[in-house]
Amino acid sequence: MMKKFLLIVCGSFVGTFLALFFCIIASMIMSFAIMGASSMGSKKTASVDKNSILYIALDGDINERGGGAPVSMMDMMNGNQQYSQGLNVLLAAIKEAKDNKKIDGILIDCKGGSASPATREALRRSLADFKQQSGKWIWAFGNEGIDQGDYYVASVADSIFINPVGAVDIHGFASVTPFFKRLFDKVGVEMQVIRVGTFKSAVEPYILDSISPANRLQQEHYIGAIWKEMADTMAAGRKLTNARINQLADSLLVAMEADSLLKYKIVDGLCYRHDFEKKLKAKTNVDEKDDLKLVYPEDLAPEVEETTSSDQIAVVYATGEIDAGGGGVMGRNDGIDSEELSDIIYDLIKEDKVKGMVLRVNSPGGSAFGSEQIWEAVNKFKQSGKPVAVSMGDYAASGGYYISCGADRIFAERTTITGSIGIFGMIPNGEKLIKDNLYINSSEVATNDNAAMGAGMFGIPMKRLTPTQLAALQRMVNNGYELFTKRCADGRHVSQDSIKKIAEGRVWDGVTAKQIGLVDEFGGLEKAVKWVADKAGMKPDKYKTQNYPALEPDWRAMLNAIMAQQMEARMRSELGDLYDYHRQLQIIAQRQRILCLMEPLKLQ
Repeated sequence: MMKKFLLIVCGSFVGTFLALFFCIIASMIMSFAIMGASSMGSKKTASVDKNSILYIALDGDINERGGGAPVSMMDMMNGNQQYSQGLNVLLAAIKEAKDNKKIDGILIDCKGGSASPATREALRRSLADFKQQSGKWIWAFGNEGIDQGDYYVASVADSIFINPVGAVDIHGFASVTPFFKRLFDKVGVEMQVIRVGTFKSAVEPYILDSISPANRLQQEHYIGAIWKEMADTMAAGRKLTNARINQLADSLLVAMEADSLLKYKIVDGLCYRHDFEKKLKAKTNVDEKDDLKLVYPEDLAPEVEETTSSDQIAVVYATGEIDAGGGGVMGRNDGIDSEELSDIIYDLIKEDKVKGMVLRVNSPGGSAFGSEQIWEAVNKFKQSGKPVAVSMGDYAASGGYYISCGADRIFAERTTITGSIGIFGMIPNGEKLIKDNLYINSSEVATNDNAAMGAGMFGIPMKRLTPTQLAALQRMVNNGYELFTKRCADGRHVSQDSIKKIAEGRVWDGVTAKQIGLVDEFGGLEKAVKWVADKAGMKPDKYKTQNYPALEPDWRAMLNAIMAQQMEARMRSELGDLYDYHRQLQIIAQRQRILCLMEPLKLQ
C-alpha cells in the first residue's frame, strides 16, 4: 500500500510538469482575455431601466472581495456554473439600490450559497437596512428548496416563496472534527506537539482519536451562541419564537410537505418558477410578454476598487491563513503574506492623503512570526497619529486576533469567531514512515548534539525530538505566548493576567467576545470606516475609501491555480483513501513550526 502511495505521488508530480506545457499555450490565449477584462476596470454604475429588480443569487461562494478578473475567468474555464461573489460588491449594490428610484425591490434567489455565519449576518443586515430606509420590498424564492444558511438571509424578506415540491432545511448547528491520529499511526508519522493553552485545539486531530473535554466545552459554547443569534433573527423575521424555530429544527423540517411550511409560517407562498416570475412582473408593472428587468450586483455597484486622489480611508484586507507556506496548500495563493501586508501598511503611513485605516480581518491565524510583523506595522500606523480600526469578518482568531488587538477600536459581527489566544508548535516525526514503510535508511555525521535536528525527507523530520530539544521548543512557545498576551493586554488596555484568564487558546463567539472585552462594538466594515473617518475629523462625502492590496489580473497566479486544481483532482482520483494522508502531511510540512492558528470551524 505504501509503495503504491509513493509511486502515485511521484507520478502525479510528473503529470503536473507535462500539464505545464499545455498550460503555457493556454496562457497566451487567457492573457489576451484577461487584458481585455482589466481594460474594463474603470467600470461605473450601469444604466438601470425603470421598474428594475436587484437580483441577488445565493449561489457559489461569497468571499470578502469581488471584482477580480481571474476569479470569473477561472470559473468559466472550469465550466463551473457557480461563481464567487464579493461581499463588498453585494453590500455596495444593496446600498446603491436603496437610493436608486428605478430599483423597485430586491429578489433573493436561494440556490445554496456558501458562506460562514458572519458573512451572512453582514449581508442580512444590509438587506434589513435597505428595507427599513427605502420602504421597498424584498422577495425570496427557492426552487428546489432553501437550505439553512440561505433561509437565514431570506428571513429578512417580506415574502418567501418555494416550489410546491421544494423543501426548507432548518436543523441547527453541529461541528464535525475529523481526527487523523490513527491514519498517521498507520502511515508511520508521529506528531510531536508543544503548546500553551488548554483550549488550543488545532493540534487535537493529530494527537487524539476524539474531542477533548475542554474542546467540547468551548465548541458547545460558541456554536450554541452563534446558533442562538441566527435562530433569534430568523424567528424575528418570521414573527415566530426561538422555541418554535428550535422545535421545527428538531422535527426534520426538510422532510415536511410544502403545505405544512405554509401552515407553520416558514414560507408565504407555493409556486413554480414561471408562476413566480409572473408575480414579479405584476409587482413591477412589466408586461407578461416581456422579460423581467433584473439588475445584477456587479452591474449596479459603484466601482469598489476605484483609485482616487481625494482624502482616503484605507481598507486593508487580511484574508486567509498567515504565511501558509509555499503560496498556500497545493500551490494556492489564498492567504496572507505577512511581509507584503506589512509593507503595504508602512507605505500607507507615508501617504498624506491616507487619513486612517480599517484592517479587514478574516483569518484563523497562522505563523506566530508573521503575526508579530503585521502587529508591528499596525502599531506603527497608529503611532503615526492616524486612527486605525479593525473590522472582523467570519474569523479573527489566534493570529487573526494577534494582528487585530492593537487597533484603536475593534468591530465584529455577533457571529464572528475570535479569540483563540494561544501558541503551539507541531513537529512531525516520520521515522517509521521513512525507515519502516518506505525502506529508506539514513546515517548521521554531526559536529554537535543538535546539528541534525529536523533533518529528514519530504519535509518531514526522521527522528523524534530529544528531551532537551522538546524543552527548548517549549520555552520558545512559552515566550511566544507571553508576547502574544502582552500585545493583547497593551492593545486592550488591561492587565496581562486578565487576558490570560480568557486566553488559554479558547475560542469565543462575537457576543461573548464583546462581553469579555476582546471586541468593542458590533457592526460591519461600513461602520468601522465611519468610525475612523469621524476619529480623523473627516466630514461625510469628503473622503473616499481605497481597498488594499490592489486587485490586479495575474495570469501567472491563474496558471498556478489551474495546475494546482488539476494536480489535486488527479491525486484525489488516483490515491483514493490515501489522499488524506498526503493532504495532511503536505499541510503540516508547509506550515511554519510555531503557530497562532485556529483550524477553521466546519459547521453543518
